[in-house]
Amino acid sequence: WVYLSLHGTYGILWLLKDRIYPDKQWEQEVPFVQGIIIFGIVCLYWIAPYILISSGTEPPIPLVAAAISLNIFGIFLHYSSDAQKYYTLKYKSGLITEGFFARCRNTNYLGEIFIYLSFAMLVQHWLPYLILGAFFAGIFIPNMLKKDKSLSRYPEFVEYQASSGLIIPQLFGKNSLTSEAKKFAEKNS
Repeated sequence: WVYLSLHGTYGILWLLKDRIYPDKQWEQEVPFVQGIIIFGIVCLYWIAPYILISSGTEPPIPLVAAAISLNIFGIFLHYSSDAQKYYTLKYKSGLITEGFFARCRNTNYLGEIFIYLSFAMLVQHWLPYLILGAFFAGIFIPNMLKKDKSLSRYPEFVEYQASSGLIIPQLFGKNSLTSEAKKFAEKNS
């Protein structure tokens, strides 16, 4: 029931998000064959609940609590960063280097990884972890690198890239305040 609640709520929130601040990537028309392939790939998401239901195992309560916490944190990161991106770009185009994107260039993907990691934790089977790893390597990483390539057109991207992580937030790295102080010191030396 916990898995159903988490995944069901995630789906309902996804539909609400799509109505409030849609992602243009999901609005593109795709050829029929590509649509079938995408549908097949998305069906991999249903392997985890199938394993959970068919195995009849119940995860220990501390694991359930950890999975719920990770899921909530993931949904927060995913949907809040998507909202920031949508509304920032709606009113001002350019590179977003603050808020959720100050230390991590792909906070939305990090949130999505947390969400699906929480589902895999509940199942307690290696296959959902393998599928998540395949999605990460085959879909998320290429999309993140494609986004970085697109963002590289902005002159401030090099500094932003140095002070933010691709997927893991760079919490203790170089920050723009330090960079500005260094530039000022060099200029006035």
